[in-house]
Amino acid sequence: MEAFFRTHRYLIEHTNAPVRRTLMDEIDWSDRMIGIKGTRGIGKTTFLLQYAKEHFDIMDKQCLYINMNNFFFQGHGISDFAGKFYMQGGRVLLIDQVFKQPNWSSELRKCYDLYPNLKIVFTGSSVMRLKDENPELNGIVKSYNLRGFSFREFINLMTGNNFKAYTLDEILRNHETIIKQILPKVSPNRYFQDYIHHGFYPFFQEHRNYSENLLKTMNMMTEVDILLIKQIELKYLTKIKKLFYQLAEEGPGKAPNVSKLAQDIETSRATVMNYIKYLTDARLLNLIYPVGQDFPKKPAKIMLHNSNLMYAIYPIMVDRQEAMETFFVNAMWKDHKLNTGTRECSFLVDEKLKFRIIDAKSPNKLRMSPDVIYARYNTEIGKDNQIPLWLLGFLY
Repeated sequence: MEAFFRTHRYLIEHTNAPVRRTLMDEIDWSDRMIGIKGTRGIGKTTFLLQYAKEHFDIMDKQCLYINMNNFFFQGHGISDFAGKFYMQGGRVLLIDQVFKQPNWSSELRKCYDLYPNLKIVFTGSSVMRLKDENPELNGIVKSYNLRGFSFREFINLMTGNNFKAYTLDEILRNHETIIKQILPKVSPNRYFQDYIHHGFYPFFQEHRNYSENLLKTMNMMTEVDILLIKQIELKYLTKIKKLFYQLAEEGPGKAPNVSKLAQDIETSRATVMNYIKYLTDARLLNLIYPVGQDFPKKPAKIMLHNSNLMYAIYPIMVDRQEAMETFFVNAMWKDHKLNTGTRECSFLVDEKLKFRIIDAKSPNKLRMSPDVIYARYNTEIGKDNQIPLWLLGFLY
């Protein structure tokens, strides 16, 4: 046990989280079983260590961080380890990459039943369906999603500011006032393209080639997260990767031709739709449907989950309008429902707000409608129903 505490102390000492994630204040930490899901590279390990750093002295043995990558857990179950920790006064166990442990959900259930004063906070892949696929955790686990950096968090990190987040309603009602509080301190346009290119995943701060690192991360999402968690045979990996690349290359302009995709990767239409769902759960894709429709129906649009992925896969071919629409969908995705729009708008938000993403600099013959909200890029200011697109990056 002492070896685990030494590792815990070392990691806490060397944890550096210059931007405090908003999720830290959204979680009800009084719950006994908390699951934090997120895609690979999004900062889940740092998040756990930051929680420990904020709430416990580094020498306090009531809290312990462990990682299921440790080979020790190939021969020891979580519940047995948690029992020893609990008997020695442990009260908060932070478990990283819980899905690496066989029977992890039943092990967590045993911990919950056997140790009433033990809190467990665990991280897992976004591919995991905590309640749907693990009925033993129903009613006892509270699940949260850790997302990549918002544009607001990126700006705070790059400039040392501490801008707060706003709700969509606040932005729509008060965007002109909000902008006046931000522009004297920073020029968002100076940082917006950098964020679009490489600001979503926290590892952009590392001294490594970002695109190469992101490609490696994307491969791990398919090779480990999807195959391991969904228990798919290795021989189907090339089909999933080929499908993902073809969807990325086609862009979000039209509905996918599922029959052609099935023919290209030599599988059935149903399997193609299942693979698309896995890629969506892995936070590699976003599916946009007409109002009233959902999976397993064919989506009207398939978009990459965030604009950074576009530059990693096909940097030369990135269409600016598509990148801006991808940013919009990604920013809205956390707290809002998106559907395909009508003829006059690109997207419908929460089934009532009509949005259109437009270039403020292009000679626009667009007939403005008072019923549509125009999210404009290549500008820092807005007026009435025209808001700067970058400000939607302040939703979290």
